[in-house]
Formats: sequence, structure tokens, C-alpha cells
Amino acid sequence: MYRIAMQQLINWKNKKNRKPLIIRGARQVGKTWLMKEFGKENYSKVVYINFDNNERMKNLFDGSLEIERIVTGIELYAGHKIDVDNTLLIFDEIQEVPKALTSLKYFNEDAPHYQIVCAGSLLDVALHNGTSFPVGKVEFMDLYPLSFFEFTMALGKTPHVTLLQNKDFEMASAFKQDYIDLLKYYYYVGGMPEVVMSFTENKDFNEVREIQQGILSAYEQDFSKHAPNETVPRIRMLWNSIPGQLAKENKKFIYGLVKEGARAKEYELALLWLTDCGLVHKIHRVKAPSLPLSAYEDLKAFKLFLLDIGLLSCMTGLRQETLLDGNNLFKEFKGALTEQYVLQQLETIKNLNIYYWTNDRGTAEIDFVIDNGHDVIPIEVKAEQNLQAKSLKSYREKFHPQLSLRVSMADYKEEEWLINLPLYAVETIS
Repeated sequence: MYRIAMQQLINWKNKKNRKPLIIRGARQVGKTWLMKEFGKENYSKVVYINFDNNERMKNLFDGSLEIERIVTGIELYAGHKIDVDNTLLIFDEIQEVPKALTSLKYFNEDAPHYQIVCAGSLLDVALHNGTSFPVGKVEFMDLYPLSFFEFTMALGKTPHVTLLQNKDFEMASAFKQDYIDLLKYYYYVGGMPEVVMSFTENKDFNEVREIQQGILSAYEQDFSKHAPNETVPRIRMLWNSIPGQLAKENKKFIYGLVKEGARAKEYELALLWLTDCGLVHKIHRVKAPSLPLSAYEDLKAFKLFLLDIGLLSCMTGLRQETLLDGNNLFKEFKGALTEQYVLQQLETIKNLNIYYWTNDRGTAEIDFVIDNGHDVIPIEVKAEQNLQAKSLKSYREKFHPQLSLRVSMADYKEEEWLINLPLYAVETIS
């Protein structure tokens, strides 16, 4: 299974002044597989340490964090000497041993020649519990579920992805039905690696749902296992409200839909926990689309999306018969799946800040406004080929953006002030 993140890891390996690398991401997005595969393909030896329930390693890092001592302990654990030029050290579930996290500071300062890649599913949650963090001494990489391009490649359709990456939209439009069919599969299957692997091997939609339900159950168990007891019920209620929130015409998150009379203050910790775990994406409104967008952020208004469209379609009970129903799938739940899909692809693009915009009266809304450091680009999402763009025109008249994007089921087309981008080509935005 090809992951675009593999190239990021290779770039990290080839850097002169690399620091220990921490891969962040929700459980089951493929962090462990990626680290091991990277090691297998690029090093002659790999030392893999999983800190979960590993008393031997916990005891090692509970003592002095002097690097020579730590390395000797790792060599005893691995059963061989570590050749620093050709060995990758993998620290998995590093949040389980906080002092192992602290040790990365000393590896960076005193022994930068060791090549260390780490992962932690609940890393940000651990930090809230007072774990010391090696600020400025590590690098980060975020890993998400498979994007649509990665999913397409997993199904053996790499040439379809290459066409889009080369922006050969004229040729791509000749294969439009192929892309639409692949999109339908992606809306149902999503990008969780275990689910995609099952689908590529068996094409069994019932098995897909069983695996997705298992993943959702595992997340619910994490709520009970790792979150403060008094916060768990609120986490569950907030988590289960997200599909209904996205099914509204106006997708702004409303606490009153979680529980009647609910107030923001009651759910702050629950929301923080879900975002820290990587299970939800929180997209804030901006009051004005100017650089940098973060300066115009409205902290009280936001939308919540799940980490994966397949898990969302599972939670909403999307039936597999819908896959056969023309293009109605893209309009399902008032376009909630389509907006989730677009957001999920945007999140995989590096150095992109993502917000949305509404006017003060709430009569005009731009689904996403992105800041790539140079421009502010409005993106209107259409779940079908209806190309009316009233909000986008209103936005343009007020703010005069150099470029506007409309993402829809229509073919690629450049107009004077607008680019119409097919849904299946969202990842070509940069």
C-alpha cells in the first residue's frame, strides 16, 4: 500500500541536521506500518520498541537519561550493536513512557547521529497530563487516513492519479466515469488502512462495515480507558452528534444539538480531547479573509468533521445500495459526505491553513477558505453539477480574491475569475 508520507520520511532521512521525528495521528491510521515499512526499505537494520505495557523499557528510561546508558540498554534489548549509519530506531506508543519522550531532547543535543522515528496515538492527551516535552528538539509529521489519490492507487489505478497530478484535466475528463465510481467507493470505504486493505482484497462491502464498526468501537473504548471519568459521557455525546451536525444545511457546530440546553463551557474538555486524539477536525470561521487568516479567527464559531469519510458513512448508516443510485450519493445528507471528503483531502496538503467564512447575517457562506501563505483562496463545494455560486459571487464582490475555486461534479473549467475543479481532483490544490 503506497503512502505519500513515505517520501516525507525519505526526505527526513536525507537531511543533514535532522532531529528525532514524531509521527502524529489517530489510532489505526497506519503509523506503525509506515515506520516499519520505511525502516525495511531504507535501512539494513531496524530496532522496533513498543512502549505499551513494556516494563523493561519503562525501567530503562526511569533511570538516568544519559545517552550512552540508554543506548546500551536498547542494544541489550535488540540483541546486537547499533550501527548508527544503517539502523533505524522506532519508538512506538512513546506517550506510554513519558521519560522516553523527554530523552529525545538528549538524543538531539548529545547524539544527533542516531536516527529515531517515534509515534504516539494519544500524544497530545499525554502532554495535558504534565508530560515534559522536548520543545524545539524534535520534528513532527502528521499522518491521516489514506487520501483519495492513495486509495485510488491501492486499487491499482495509479495512471488515473498520475493524470491528475500532471493536471491533464482534458484527458482525465475522458475517464470521468472511472473517477466517479472510485469516488463512490471512497465515500463508503474511506481511508482507514485496514478497511482499504480488506476492500482491495475482497471487494466485500459488508466486511468493510464490520471493520469500520470495530474501529469505532475501539475509539469508544479509548474514551473510557484514557479520558477522565467525568468527561467520558460528554465525549460520547459530542462524538455521536457530529453526523447530525454535518447533516444540517448550516453546518456550524451547535452545542444545543448535543444536549438540549448544553453550553460550550460544559463540553470544552470533551472537544479538546477529541481534537487532541486526532479523531475530529475543528474548522473555525474567519470574520474577514485576509492574511494571515489566523488573525481573523472567530473562536466561537466552528464546524467539526470526523477524521475519515468511511467512518462517517458508517455512523450515518449509509447503505451500499446508494452506490448504485446515480450521483445521488454525493448529495446524501445535504452534501455532508462531500464536504467531509473535501476537508479530508485538504488536511493532507502541507502548509495549508483551513477555515470557512460567513457574512455577519449568516446569509452567505463559503465552505472553506484556505491560506497557503501567499493567497487566501475561497472554495465553494457543490455536491453535484449545479453550478450556481451565489455565495461565491457575493464573496467576490466584497473581497475581490485573485482566484476562486468551485469544487463540483462538473468538468474542469477556467473562467475569468473562477476555476471549476472536479471533486476527484481536490488534491491538486496547493
